[in-house]
Amino acid sequence: MKRASILLLSHLTRQKPKTLTPLLSRNYLSSNTTNTPSYYSLHSPTNNLKSCTKTNGLIIKPHQSQSNPSRNSGTLVETTPQISSRQKKIKERSQIEEAFESAATVEGMLEAFKDMEACFDERELGLALLKVGLKLDQQGEDPEKALTFATRALKVLDIGDDKPSFLVAMTLQLMGSVSYSLKRFNDSLGYLNRAKRMLGRLEEEGTTNVEDIRPVLHAVLLELSNVKTAMGRREEAIDNLKKCLEIKELTMDKGSKELGVANRELAEAYVAVLNFNEALPFGLKALDIHKSGLGDYSVEVAYDRKLLGVIYSGLEEHDKALEQNVLSQKVLKSWGLRSELLHAEIDAANMQIALGKYDEAINTLKGVVQQTEKDGGTRALVFISMAKALCHLEKIADAKRCLEIACGILDKKETASPVEVAEAYSEIAMLYENMNEFETAISLLKRTQSMLEKLPQEQHSEGSVSARIGWLLLLTGKVTQAIPYLESAAEMLKESFGSKHFGIGYVYNNLGAAYLELDRPQSAAQMFAVAKDIMDAALGPHHADSIEAYQNLSKAYSAMGR
Repeated sequence: MKRASILLLSHLTRQKPKTLTPLLSRNYLSSNTTNTPSYYSLHSPTNNLKSCTKTNGLIIKPHQSQSNPSRNSGTLVETTPQISSRQKKIKERSQIEEAFESAATVEGMLEAFKDMEACFDERELGLALLKVGLKLDQQGEDPEKALTFATRALKVLDIGDDKPSFLVAMTLQLMGSVSYSLKRFNDSLGYLNRAKRMLGRLEEEGTTNVEDIRPVLHAVLLELSNVKTAMGRREEAIDNLKKCLEIKELTMDKGSKELGVANRELAEAYVAVLNFNEALPFGLKALDIHKSGLGDYSVEVAYDRKLLGVIYSGLEEHDKALEQNVLSQKVLKSWGLRSELLHAEIDAANMQIALGKYDEAINTLKGVVQQTEKDGGTRALVFISMAKALCHLEKIADAKRCLEIACGILDKKETASPVEVAEAYSEIAMLYENMNEFETAISLLKRTQSMLEKLPQEQHSEGSVSARIGWLLLLTGKVTQAIPYLESAAEMLKESFGSKHFGIGYVYNNLGAAYLELDRPQSAAQMFAVAKDIMDAALGPHHADSIEAYQNLSKAYSAMGR
Protein backbone atom coordinates (compact mmCIF):
# COMPACT_ATOMS: atom_id res chain seq x y z
CA MET A 1 0.00 0.00 0.00
CA LYS A 2 1.34 3.39 -1.03
CA ARG A 3 -1.35 5.59 0.49
CA ALA A 4 1.15 7.71 2.39
CA SER A 5 3.21 8.40 -0.72
CA ILE A 6 0.15 9.06 -2.86
CA LEU A 7 -1.20 11.46 -0.25
CA LEU A 8 2.11 13.29 -0.25
CA LEU A 9 2.16 13.52 -4.04
CA SER A 10 -1.36 14.93 -4.21
CA HIS A 11 -0.61 17.49 -1.50
CA LEU A 12 2.52 18.71 -3.20
CA THR A 13 0.73 19.34 -6.49
CA ARG A 14 -2.60 20.57 -5.17
CA GLN A 15 -1.95 24.30 -5.67
CA LYS A 16 -0.63 24.02 -9.23
CA PRO A 17 -3.33 23.04 -11.76
CA LYS A 18 -1.07 23.25 -14.81
CA THR A 19 -0.17 20.04 -16.59
CA LEU A 20 3.57 20.54 -16.41
CA THR A 21 3.75 21.27 -12.70
CA PRO A 22 6.78 19.96 -10.84
CA LEU A 23 6.25 17.75 -7.80
CA LEU A 24 7.87 20.11 -5.34
CA SER A 25 6.53 23.58 -5.95
CA ARG A 26 8.29 26.73 -4.84
CA ASN A 27 5.63 27.23 -2.21
CA TYR A 28 7.37 24.49 -0.23
CA LEU A 29 10.87 25.69 -0.84
CA SER A 30 10.23 29.29 0.09
CA SER A 31 8.78 28.29 3.46
CA ASN A 32 12.06 26.74 4.49
CA THR A 33 14.82 28.87 3.10
CA THR A 34 16.54 29.22 6.44
CA ASN A 35 17.06 25.47 6.58
CA THR A 36 17.95 24.90 2.94
CA PRO A 37 21.37 25.30 1.27
CA SER A 38 21.96 28.71 -0.29
CA TYR A 39 21.77 27.41 -3.83
CA TYR A 40 18.10 26.54 -3.19
CA SER A 41 17.22 29.93 -1.73
CA LEU A 42 14.20 31.56 -3.32
CA HIS A 43 13.86 34.78 -1.35
CA SER A 44 14.50 38.10 -3.00
CA PRO A 45 14.27 41.22 -0.83
CA THR A 46 12.25 43.00 -3.51
CA ASN A 47 10.11 40.64 -5.49
CA ASN A 48 10.37 37.26 -3.77
CA LEU A 49 9.66 34.54 -6.35
CA LYS A 50 9.66 36.85 -9.37
CA SER A 51 13.43 36.86 -9.44
CA CYS A 52 13.50 33.22 -10.56
CA THR A 53 13.85 32.57 -14.24
CA LYS A 54 11.47 29.59 -14.09
CA THR A 55 8.69 29.82 -11.52
CA ASN A 56 8.09 26.08 -11.58
CA GLY A 57 11.69 24.87 -11.78
CA LEU A 58 13.25 22.26 -9.57
CA ILE A 59 16.73 23.57 -10.13
CA ILE A 60 17.22 27.09 -8.79
CA LYS A 61 19.17 29.50 -11.00
CA PRO A 62 20.20 33.15 -10.58
CA HIS A 63 18.15 35.90 -12.16
CA GLN A 64 19.02 36.58 -15.79
CA SER A 65 18.48 40.00 -17.34
CA GLN A 66 17.08 39.95 -20.86
CA SER A 67 18.25 42.47 -23.50
CA ASN A 68 16.38 43.23 -26.67
CA PRO A 69 18.01 42.02 -29.88
CA SER A 70 19.71 44.78 -31.84
CA ARG A 71 18.41 45.80 -35.27
CA ASN A 72 20.13 47.50 -38.24
CA SER A 73 17.81 50.44 -38.84
CA GLY A 74 19.46 51.30 -42.15
CA THR A 75 18.85 47.99 -43.97
CA LEU A 76 15.83 46.66 -42.06
CA VAL A 77 17.70 43.30 -41.80
CA GLU A 78 17.58 41.79 -38.28
CA THR A 79 20.98 40.90 -36.91
CA THR A 80 21.17 37.56 -35.07
CA PRO A 81 22.45 38.20 -31.58
CA GLN A 82 25.58 36.45 -30.47
CA ILE A 83 24.89 33.84 -27.73
CA SER A 84 27.72 33.26 -25.30
CA SER A 85 28.74 29.74 -24.24
CA ARG A 86 27.42 30.54 -20.76
CA GLN A 87 24.00 31.46 -22.17
CA LYS A 88 23.98 28.28 -24.28
CA LYS A 89 24.68 26.23 -21.19
CA ILE A 90 21.91 27.97 -19.26
CA LYS A 91 19.48 27.36 -22.10
CA GLU A 92 20.48 23.69 -22.34
CA ARG A 93 20.05 23.21 -18.60
CA SER A 94 16.66 24.91 -18.77
CA GLN A 95 15.49 22.59 -21.54
CA ILE A 96 16.68 19.50 -19.67
CA GLU A 97 14.90 20.66 -16.54
CA GLU A 98 11.70 21.31 -18.49
CA ALA A 99 11.85 17.80 -19.94
CA PHE A 100 12.16 16.36 -16.44
CA GLU A 101 9.28 18.46 -15.11
CA SER A 102 6.98 17.53 -17.96
CA ALA A 103 7.64 13.77 -17.82
CA ALA A 104 4.28 12.00 -17.45
CA THR A 105 5.62 8.53 -16.59
CA VAL A 106 8.27 7.22 -14.26
CA GLU A 107 10.19 5.93 -17.30
CA GLY A 108 10.19 9.40 -18.86
CA MET A 109 11.24 10.93 -15.58
CA LEU A 110 14.18 8.52 -15.23
CA GLU A 111 15.28 9.18 -18.81
CA ALA A 112 15.22 12.95 -18.27
CA PHE A 113 17.02 12.56 -14.95
CA LYS A 114 19.98 10.91 -16.73
CA ASP A 115 20.42 14.07 -18.78
CA MET A 116 20.21 16.17 -15.61
CA GLU A 117 22.98 14.16 -13.99
CA ALA A 118 25.27 15.08 -16.88
CA CYS A 119 24.61 18.83 -16.54
CA PHE A 120 24.05 19.47 -12.85
CA ASP A 121 26.13 18.95 -9.75
CA GLU A 122 24.93 16.38 -7.23
CA ARG A 123 24.18 19.16 -4.75
CA GLU A 124 21.75 20.71 -7.27
CA LEU A 125 19.79 17.46 -7.74
CA GLY A 126 18.29 17.05 -4.26
CA LEU A 127 14.72 17.97 -5.15
CA ALA A 128 14.78 16.01 -8.41
CA LEU A 129 16.08 12.94 -6.55
CA LEU A 130 13.26 13.28 -4.04
CA LYS A 131 10.67 13.59 -6.80
CA VAL A 132 11.91 10.45 -8.58
CA GLY A 133 11.96 8.54 -5.29
CA LEU A 134 8.39 9.54 -4.47
CA LYS A 135 7.20 8.58 -7.94
CA LEU A 136 8.89 5.18 -7.72
CA ASP A 137 7.39 4.59 -4.29
CA GLN A 138 3.96 5.47 -5.64
CA GLN A 139 4.41 2.93 -8.45
CA GLY A 140 5.56 0.33 -5.91
CA GLU A 141 7.41 -1.77 -8.49
CA ASP A 142 11.06 -1.20 -7.51
CA PRO A 143 11.44 -0.21 -3.84
CA GLU A 144 15.21 -0.77 -3.90
CA LYS A 145 15.60 1.83 -6.66
CA ALA A 146 13.28 4.21 -4.78
CA LEU A 147 15.45 3.81 -1.69
CA THR A 148 18.57 4.58 -3.72
CA PHE A 149 17.10 7.89 -4.90
CA ALA A 150 15.83 8.73 -1.42
CA THR A 151 19.25 8.05 0.12
CA ARG A 152 20.95 10.31 -2.41
CA ALA A 153 18.35 13.02 -1.79
CA LEU A 154 18.94 12.84 1.96
CA LYS A 155 22.70 13.27 1.49
CA VAL A 156 22.08 16.45 -0.50
CA LEU A 157 19.27 17.96 1.55
CA ASP A 158 20.45 17.05 5.07
CA ILE A 159 23.33 19.47 5.56
CA GLY A 160 23.93 18.32 9.13
CA ASP A 161 23.38 21.60 10.95
CA ASP A 162 20.84 20.10 13.40
CA LYS A 163 18.17 22.50 12.17
CA PRO A 164 14.77 20.98 11.30
CA SER A 165 14.12 20.91 7.56
CA PHE A 166 10.80 20.36 5.86
CA LEU A 167 12.45 18.78 2.81
CA VAL A 168 14.52 16.44 4.96
CA ALA A 169 11.37 15.39 6.82
CA MET A 170 9.71 14.59 3.50
CA THR A 171 12.74 12.56 2.42
CA LEU A 172 12.73 10.64 5.71
CA GLN A 173 9.03 9.88 5.21
CA LEU A 174 9.87 8.46 1.79
CA MET A 175 12.68 6.33 3.22
CA GLY A 176 10.35 5.04 5.91
CA SER A 177 7.71 4.13 3.34
CA VAL A 178 10.18 2.33 1.07
CA SER A 179 11.80 0.47 3.98
CA TYR A 180 8.34 -0.72 5.02
CA SER A 181 7.77 -2.06 1.49
CA LEU A 182 11.07 -3.94 1.79
CA LYS A 183 9.96 -5.33 5.20
CA ARG A 184 12.86 -3.56 6.91
CA PHE A 185 10.64 -2.55 9.77
CA ASN A 186 13.29 -1.36 12.23
CA ASP A 187 14.88 0.87 9.59
CA SER A 188 11.46 2.22 8.66
CA LEU A 189 10.65 2.97 12.28
CA GLY A 190 13.89 4.93 12.68
CA TYR A 191 13.34 7.10 9.59
CA LEU A 192 9.69 7.79 10.42
CA ASN A 193 10.32 8.67 14.06
CA ARG A 194 13.02 11.11 12.99
CA ALA A 195 10.65 12.67 10.44
CA LYS A 196 7.96 12.98 13.10
CA ARG A 197 10.32 14.73 15.52
CA MET A 198 11.51 17.09 12.80
CA LEU A 199 7.99 18.05 11.78
CA GLY A 200 7.12 18.65 15.43
CA ARG A 201 10.07 21.04 15.77
CA LEU A 202 9.09 22.88 12.60
CA GLU A 203 5.58 23.35 13.95
CA GLU A 204 6.88 24.59 17.31
CA GLU A 205 9.30 27.04 15.74
CA GLY A 206 6.75 28.31 13.23
CA THR A 207 9.28 28.30 10.37
CA THR A 208 6.93 26.34 8.11
CA ASN A 209 3.23 26.83 7.48
CA VAL A 210 1.26 24.38 9.62
CA GLU A 211 -1.03 23.64 6.67
CA ASP A 212 2.02 22.39 4.78
CA ILE A 213 3.19 20.29 7.73
CA ARG A 214 -0.10 18.49 8.41
CA PRO A 215 -0.35 16.39 5.21
CA VAL A 216 3.24 15.23 5.58
CA LEU A 217 2.78 14.51 9.29
CA HIS A 218 -0.36 12.53 8.45
CA ALA A 219 1.64 10.46 5.95
CA VAL A 220 4.33 9.81 8.58
CA LEU A 221 1.82 8.80 11.27
CA LEU A 222 -0.08 6.53 8.90
CA GLU A 223 3.14 4.79 7.88
CA LEU A 224 4.13 4.47 11.55
CA SER A 225 0.81 2.75 12.18
CA ASN A 226 1.47 0.34 9.33
CA VAL A 227 4.98 -0.46 10.55
CA LYS A 228 3.94 -1.00 14.16
CA THR A 229 1.07 -3.21 13.07
CA ALA A 230 3.52 -5.23 10.97
CA MET A 231 5.74 -5.57 14.05
CA GLY A 232 2.80 -6.75 16.16
CA ARG A 233 2.71 -3.55 18.26
CA ARG A 234 -1.01 -3.00 17.85
CA GLU A 235 -1.68 -0.63 20.74
CA GLU A 236 1.04 1.77 19.59
CA ALA A 237 -0.33 1.57 16.04
CA ILE A 238 -3.74 2.64 17.33
CA ASP A 239 -2.21 5.74 18.96
CA ASN A 240 -0.77 6.76 15.59
CA LEU A 241 -4.12 6.13 13.85
CA LYS A 242 -5.88 8.32 16.42
CA LYS A 243 -3.49 11.18 15.65
CA CYS A 244 -4.10 10.63 11.92
CA LEU A 245 -7.82 11.02 12.55
CA GLU A 246 -7.24 14.21 14.55
CA ILE A 247 -5.34 15.72 11.60
CA LYS A 248 -8.12 14.76 9.19
CA GLU A 249 -10.71 16.32 11.48
CA LEU A 250 -8.75 19.58 11.33
CA THR A 251 -8.27 19.58 7.57
CA MET A 252 -11.36 17.90 6.07
CA ASP A 253 -15.02 18.75 5.80
CA LYS A 254 -17.00 17.17 8.65
CA GLY A 255 -19.18 15.25 6.22
CA SER A 256 -16.45 13.97 3.88
CA LYS A 257 -16.34 10.31 2.90
CA GLU A 258 -12.63 10.17 3.75
CA LEU A 259 -13.31 11.25 7.32
CA GLY A 260 -15.91 8.51 7.64
CA VAL A 261 -13.45 5.92 6.35
CA ALA A 262 -10.81 7.14 8.82
CA ASN A 263 -13.26 6.63 11.70
CA ARG A 264 -14.09 3.13 10.44
CA GLU A 265 -10.41 2.21 10.14
CA LEU A 266 -9.79 3.27 13.72
CA ALA A 267 -12.79 1.20 14.85
CA GLU A 268 -11.34 -1.80 12.97
CA ALA A 269 -8.01 -1.32 14.73
CA TYR A 270 -9.75 -1.44 18.11
CA VAL A 271 -11.65 -4.56 17.06
CA ALA A 272 -8.32 -6.21 16.20
CA VAL A 273 -7.24 -5.84 19.85
CA LEU A 274 -10.71 -6.93 21.06
CA ASN A 275 -11.45 -3.50 22.51
CA PHE A 276 -15.07 -3.31 21.39
CA ASN A 277 -16.07 -0.55 23.81
CA GLU A 278 -13.53 1.84 22.26
CA ALA A 279 -14.41 0.68 18.74
CA LEU A 280 -18.15 1.40 19.02
CA PRO A 281 -18.18 5.25 19.00
CA PHE A 282 -15.87 5.39 15.98
CA GLY A 283 -17.96 2.81 14.13
CA LEU A 284 -21.14 4.77 14.86
CA LYS A 285 -19.52 8.03 13.78
CA ALA A 286 -18.41 6.47 10.49
CA LEU A 287 -21.97 5.30 9.86
CA ASP A 288 -23.41 8.72 10.69
CA ILE A 289 -20.99 10.52 8.34
CA HIS A 290 -21.59 8.15 5.44
CA LYS A 291 -25.38 8.10 5.88
CA SER A 292 -25.51 11.91 5.88
CA GLY A 293 -23.19 12.34 2.92
CA LEU A 294 -23.89 9.29 0.75
CA GLY A 295 -27.32 8.02 1.75
CA ASP A 296 -28.58 4.84 3.42
CA TYR A 297 -27.85 2.63 0.41
CA SER A 298 -24.20 3.49 -0.21
CA VAL A 299 -21.53 0.78 -0.12
CA GLU A 300 -19.68 2.66 2.63
CA VAL A 301 -22.79 2.47 4.82
CA ALA A 302 -22.96 -1.29 4.19
CA TYR A 303 -19.34 -1.71 5.29
CA ASP A 304 -19.97 0.43 8.39
CA ARG A 305 -22.99 -1.69 9.36
CA LYS A 306 -21.04 -4.92 8.80
CA LEU A 307 -18.34 -3.69 11.16
CA LEU A 308 -20.92 -2.60 13.73
CA GLY A 309 -22.32 -6.12 13.60
CA VAL A 310 -18.91 -7.45 14.61
CA ILE A 311 -18.58 -4.83 17.37
CA TYR A 312 -22.01 -5.56 18.84
CA SER A 313 -21.24 -9.29 18.72
CA GLY A 314 -18.04 -8.61 20.67
CA LEU A 315 -20.13 -6.70 23.21
CA GLU A 316 -22.55 -9.66 23.31
CA GLU A 317 -25.39 -7.45 22.09
CA HIS A 318 -26.37 -10.02 19.48
CA ASP A 319 -29.79 -8.60 18.63
CA LYS A 320 -28.22 -5.28 17.66
CA ALA A 321 -25.51 -7.13 15.76
CA LEU A 322 -28.07 -9.06 13.73
CA GLU A 323 -30.05 -5.89 13.02
CA GLN A 324 -26.97 -4.17 11.57
CA ASN A 325 -26.12 -7.28 9.58
CA VAL A 326 -29.56 -7.50 7.97
CA LEU A 327 -29.43 -3.82 6.95
CA SER A 328 -25.94 -4.34 5.54
CA GLN A 329 -27.06 -7.34 3.50
CA LYS A 330 -29.80 -5.30 1.81
CA VAL A 331 -27.28 -2.77 0.54
CA LEU A 332 -24.73 -5.39 -0.52
CA LYS A 333 -27.44 -7.24 -2.45
CA SER A 334 -28.58 -4.06 -4.19
CA TRP A 335 -25.00 -3.39 -5.35
CA GLY A 336 -24.46 -6.97 -6.49
CA LEU A 337 -21.48 -7.52 -4.18
CA ARG A 338 -21.81 -11.30 -4.06
CA SER A 339 -18.64 -12.21 -2.15
CA GLU A 340 -19.25 -9.63 0.59
CA LEU A 341 -22.89 -10.73 0.78
CA LEU A 342 -21.95 -14.39 1.34
CA HIS A 343 -19.63 -13.44 4.19
CA ALA A 344 -22.35 -11.23 5.69
CA GLU A 345 -24.76 -14.19 5.60
CA ILE A 346 -22.21 -16.38 7.41
CA ASP A 347 -21.84 -13.64 10.02
CA ALA A 348 -25.63 -13.57 10.36
CA ALA A 349 -25.67 -17.33 11.00
CA ASN A 350 -23.06 -16.93 13.74
CA MET A 351 -25.19 -14.21 15.33
CA GLN A 352 -28.21 -16.51 15.19
CA ILE A 353 -26.17 -19.20 16.94
CA ALA A 354 -25.18 -16.70 19.65
CA LEU A 355 -28.91 -15.96 20.12
CA GLY A 356 -29.69 -19.69 20.43
CA LYS A 357 -31.49 -19.83 17.05
CA TYR A 358 -29.63 -22.94 15.91
CA ASP A 359 -32.11 -24.26 13.37
CA GLU A 360 -32.41 -20.83 11.73
CA ALA A 361 -28.65 -20.64 11.53
CA ILE A 362 -28.43 -24.06 9.86
CA ASN A 363 -31.05 -23.05 7.28
CA THR A 364 -29.12 -19.83 6.58
CA LEU A 365 -25.90 -21.78 6.08
CA LYS A 366 -27.56 -24.36 3.80
CA GLY A 367 -28.56 -21.50 1.53
CA VAL A 368 -25.03 -20.08 1.53
CA VAL A 369 -23.19 -23.37 0.89
CA GLN A 370 -25.05 -23.84 -2.41
CA GLN A 371 -23.54 -20.56 -3.66
CA THR A 372 -19.91 -21.41 -2.79
CA GLU A 373 -17.21 -23.13 -4.82
CA LYS A 374 -16.33 -26.71 -3.92
CA ASP A 375 -12.82 -25.95 -2.68
CA GLY A 376 -13.35 -22.28 -1.83
CA GLY A 377 -12.35 -20.75 1.45
CA THR A 378 -15.88 -19.39 1.93
CA ARG A 379 -17.25 -22.96 1.89
CA ALA A 380 -14.82 -23.90 4.68
CA LEU A 381 -16.20 -21.04 6.80
CA VAL A 382 -19.76 -22.27 6.17
CA PHE A 383 -18.91 -25.75 7.45
CA ILE A 384 -17.19 -24.35 10.54
CA SER A 385 -20.31 -22.35 11.42
CA MET A 386 -22.49 -25.38 10.64
CA ALA A 387 -20.39 -27.45 13.05
CA LYS A 388 -20.84 -24.79 15.72
CA ALA A 389 -24.64 -24.95 15.42
CA LEU A 390 -24.61 -28.78 15.41
CA CYS A 391 -22.45 -28.81 18.57
CA HIS A 392 -25.10 -26.77 20.36
CA LEU A 393 -27.71 -29.27 19.20
CA GLU A 394 -25.44 -32.06 20.54
CA LYS A 395 -25.12 -33.64 17.10
CA ILE A 396 -21.43 -34.31 17.68
CA ALA A 397 -20.83 -36.84 14.87
CA ASP A 398 -22.34 -34.47 12.28
CA ALA A 399 -20.31 -31.57 13.71
CA LYS A 400 -17.07 -33.53 13.42
CA ARG A 401 -17.88 -34.42 9.82
CA CYS A 402 -18.34 -30.72 9.01
CA LEU A 403 -15.01 -29.89 10.62
CA GLU A 404 -13.24 -32.63 8.63
CA ILE A 405 -14.62 -31.13 5.38
CA ALA A 406 -13.48 -27.66 6.44
CA CYS A 407 -9.97 -28.87 7.32
CA GLY A 408 -9.73 -30.68 3.97
CA ILE A 409 -10.37 -27.39 2.17
CA LEU A 410 -8.10 -25.33 4.40
CA ASP A 411 -5.15 -27.73 4.08
CA LYS A 412 -4.77 -26.66 0.45
CA LYS A 413 -4.78 -22.95 1.26
CA GLU A 414 -2.18 -22.66 4.01
CA THR A 415 0.48 -21.15 1.75
CA ALA A 416 -1.78 -18.83 -0.22
CA SER A 417 -3.83 -17.46 2.71
CA PRO A 418 -1.93 -18.16 5.95
CA VAL A 419 -3.69 -15.55 8.11
CA GLU A 420 -7.22 -16.61 7.09
CA VAL A 421 -6.37 -20.32 7.46
CA ALA A 422 -4.74 -19.79 10.86
CA GLU A 423 -7.84 -17.96 12.07
CA ALA A 424 -10.06 -20.79 10.80
CA TYR A 425 -7.89 -23.47 12.44
CA SER A 426 -8.09 -21.57 15.72
CA GLU A 427 -11.88 -21.57 15.58
CA ILE A 428 -11.98 -25.26 14.69
CA ALA A 429 -9.69 -26.00 17.66
CA MET A 430 -12.13 -24.19 19.94
CA LEU A 431 -14.97 -26.39 18.72
CA TYR A 432 -12.93 -29.54 19.37
CA GLU A 433 -12.18 -28.13 22.81
CA ASN A 434 -15.93 -27.71 23.43
CA MET A 435 -16.38 -31.37 22.42
CA ASN A 436 -13.66 -32.36 24.96
CA GLU A 437 -11.35 -33.44 22.13
CA PHE A 438 -8.41 -31.73 23.81
CA GLU A 439 -5.54 -33.51 22.04
CA THR A 440 -7.01 -32.69 18.64
CA ALA A 441 -7.48 -29.07 19.71
CA ILE A 442 -3.87 -28.81 20.95
CA SER A 443 -2.54 -30.35 17.73
CA LEU A 444 -4.47 -27.87 15.60
CA LEU A 445 -3.36 -24.93 17.71
CA LYS A 446 0.30 -25.94 17.44
CA ARG A 447 -0.14 -26.13 13.68
CA THR A 448 -1.69 -22.65 13.79
CA GLN A 449 1.17 -21.30 15.88
CA SER A 450 3.78 -22.62 13.43
CA MET A 451 2.03 -20.62 10.67
CA LEU A 452 1.69 -17.43 12.71
CA GLU A 453 5.27 -17.32 13.98
CA LYS A 454 6.36 -16.61 10.39
CA LEU A 455 4.15 -13.52 10.29
CA PRO A 456 5.40 -10.73 12.61
CA GLN A 457 2.25 -8.68 12.05
CA GLU A 458 0.24 -11.51 13.63
CA GLN A 459 2.15 -11.54 16.90
CA HIS A 460 -1.04 -10.75 18.81
CA SER A 461 -2.73 -13.81 17.30
CA GLU A 462 0.32 -15.96 17.99
CA GLY A 463 0.26 -14.82 21.61
CA SER A 464 -3.43 -15.70 21.94
CA VAL A 465 -2.84 -19.15 20.43
CA SER A 466 0.11 -19.75 22.75
CA ALA A 467 -2.09 -18.82 25.72
CA ARG A 468 -4.75 -21.31 24.64
CA ILE A 469 -2.21 -24.10 24.18
CA GLY A 470 -0.88 -23.39 27.68
CA TRP A 471 -4.40 -23.43 29.11
CA LEU A 472 -5.27 -26.76 27.44
CA LEU A 473 -2.00 -28.36 28.57
CA LEU A 474 -2.76 -27.16 32.10
CA LEU A 475 -6.28 -28.56 31.82
CA THR A 476 -4.99 -31.97 30.75
CA GLY A 477 -2.46 -32.17 33.59
CA LYS A 478 0.66 -31.34 31.55
CA VAL A 479 1.59 -28.50 33.86
CA THR A 480 5.32 -28.36 33.19
CA GLN A 481 4.70 -28.21 29.43
CA ALA A 482 2.09 -25.49 29.90
CA ILE A 483 4.35 -22.94 31.63
CA PRO A 484 6.61 -22.02 28.64
CA TYR A 485 3.57 -21.47 26.43
CA LEU A 486 1.93 -19.23 29.03
CA GLU A 487 5.11 -17.24 29.68
CA SER A 488 5.65 -16.74 25.95
CA ALA A 489 2.01 -15.67 25.56
CA ALA A 490 2.34 -13.06 28.32
CA GLU A 491 5.38 -11.47 26.66
CA MET A 492 3.88 -11.39 23.17
CA LEU A 493 0.54 -10.03 24.32
CA LYS A 494 2.16 -7.32 26.44
CA GLU A 495 4.14 -6.13 23.43
CA SER A 496 1.03 -6.19 21.21
CA PHE A 497 -1.68 -4.89 23.53
CA GLY A 498 0.12 -3.11 26.35
CA SER A 499 0.63 -4.38 29.89
CA LYS A 500 -2.92 -3.73 31.15
CA HIS A 501 -5.00 -5.65 28.59
CA PHE A 502 -7.50 -7.98 30.26
CA GLY A 503 -6.32 -10.95 28.16
CA ILE A 504 -2.89 -10.76 29.78
CA GLY A 505 -4.58 -10.93 33.17
CA TYR A 506 -6.06 -14.32 32.25
CA VAL A 507 -2.63 -15.57 31.16
CA TYR A 508 -1.06 -14.58 34.49
CA ASN A 509 -3.99 -16.15 36.34
CA ASN A 510 -3.29 -19.45 34.54
CA LEU A 511 0.43 -19.13 35.25
CA GLY A 512 -0.41 -18.71 38.93
CA ALA A 513 -2.55 -21.84 38.81
CA ALA A 514 0.30 -23.76 37.15
CA TYR A 515 2.83 -22.71 39.81
CA LEU A 516 0.35 -23.58 42.57
CA GLU A 517 -0.10 -27.02 41.01
CA LEU A 518 3.69 -27.48 41.09
CA ASP A 519 3.69 -26.53 44.80
CA ARG A 520 5.44 -23.22 44.18
CA PRO A 521 3.07 -20.93 46.12
CA GLN A 522 5.44 -17.93 46.20
CA SER A 523 5.70 -17.86 42.39
CA ALA A 524 1.95 -18.46 42.19
CA ALA A 525 1.27 -15.48 44.48
CA GLN A 526 3.40 -13.22 42.27
CA MET A 527 1.46 -14.26 39.18
CA PHE A 528 -1.94 -13.90 40.87
CA ALA A 529 -0.97 -10.44 42.17
CA VAL A 530 -0.10 -9.30 38.62
CA ALA A 531 -3.37 -10.81 37.34
CA LYS A 532 -5.34 -8.97 40.04
CA ASP A 533 -3.77 -5.61 39.18
CA ILE A 534 -4.50 -6.07 35.46
CA MET A 535 -8.08 -7.21 36.08
CA ASP A 536 -8.73 -4.27 38.39
CA ALA A 537 -7.42 -1.81 35.80
CA ALA A 538 -9.10 -3.41 32.78
CA LEU A 539 -12.39 -4.71 34.18
CA GLY A 540 -12.86 -2.99 37.52
CA PRO A 541 -12.54 -4.45 41.03
CA HIS A 542 -16.14 -5.73 41.13
CA HIS A 543 -15.96 -7.79 37.93
CA ALA A 544 -16.29 -11.56 38.46
CA ASP A 545 -12.84 -12.25 37.01
CA SER A 546 -11.25 -9.61 39.25
CA ILE A 547 -12.88 -11.19 42.30
CA GLU A 548 -11.61 -14.62 41.18
CA ALA A 549 -8.07 -13.20 40.95
CA TYR A 550 -8.39 -11.98 44.58
CA GLN A 551 -9.55 -15.44 45.66
CA ASN A 552 -6.66 -17.14 43.86
CA LEU A 553 -4.17 -14.79 45.50
CA SER A 554 -5.70 -15.66 48.85
CA LYS A 555 -5.21 -19.39 48.11
CA ALA A 556 -1.55 -18.80 47.28
CA TYR A 557 -1.01 -16.90 50.53
CA SER A 558 -2.72 -19.71 52.46
CA ALA A 559 -0.41 -22.26 50.83
CA MET A 560 2.53 -20.13 52.02
CA GLY A 561 1.14 -20.21 55.55
CA ARG A 562 0.22 -16.51 55.58
